[in-house]
Amino acid sequence: MARLQNWTFTLAITAISRFLILRDRCFGRLELTPALSDSQVMMTAQTLRSGANTLDARFATPIETPATAAVLVCHGIGETVEHWDATQRLLAQNGVASLVFNYSGYGRSTGWITPGNCEADALVAFEFLRELAGPVPISILGYSLGSGVATAIASRVEPTKLILCAAYTSLREAAASVGVPSLFTRLLPAIWTNADSLRTCKIPVLVVHGEADRLFPPQMARDLERACNSKCEVFVVPGLTHNEPIYRPQLLYWSFVISRIQDESAACKPATLA
Repeated sequence: MARLQNWTFTLAITAISRFLILRDRCFGRLELTPALSDSQVMMTAQTLRSGANTLDARFATPIETPATAAVLVCHGIGETVEHWDATQRLLAQNGVASLVFNYSGYGRSTGWITPGNCEADALVAFEFLRELAGPVPISILGYSLGSGVATAIASRVEPTKLILCAAYTSLREAAASVGVPSLFTRLLPAIWTNADSLRTCKIPVLVVHGEADRLFPPQMARDLERACNSKCEVFVVPGLTHNEPIYRPQLLYWSFVISRIQDESAACKPATLA
């Protein structure tokens, strides 16, 4: 049964992700050319090794002043690193370095999309970001599907903060929320149960959700808050749908992430003696 569930996951995620990426290319939402650095932000393409697979990634950092914090982004089901270009620039312009990577089987990354590969990829990417960013606090951000990946690995790498954007309570409940019949949701592996994982979480958690999210209702954000064992903040941002924060990133949404990451940065700095 477990093998069938894993194959169901791989086939479903592969088909859905490629359809959504093709849709975004047709609508001009996806940059087909590599992102370039500008006067404020340095963007660099990166290559990571995750087991037998090679991962495509992109690192962004401010140029004029050193980054005060960094964040690893575990992206959603219909995204690749190119979707995050504008958001990475916005983060860097506000002092936060970031690394976005493609899971195995996504974009130019080799291999297959499996739950085990997604988690292994994120673990490798976190350590890679630690080398790139240097001695600054590092958080993990999971967006949509990636919220399950981020939550699953958080206890293994101990980031300064776990950030869940457009998140769900569990993978099966997420599938049910988008209209998958219960007969088929049972064919998915019982993984990425975010609400259950947060019951033993010891890391500060930030949950940010769009009020107009029709895929995962804002109630899921509140359910995550109630389940969380550690300090947890929830912000439901008025008017925003599920994908708007990455299609059209704006400070109305991302200021919550930036301020909380930088709060952790300030907390890590030694006090200045008068």
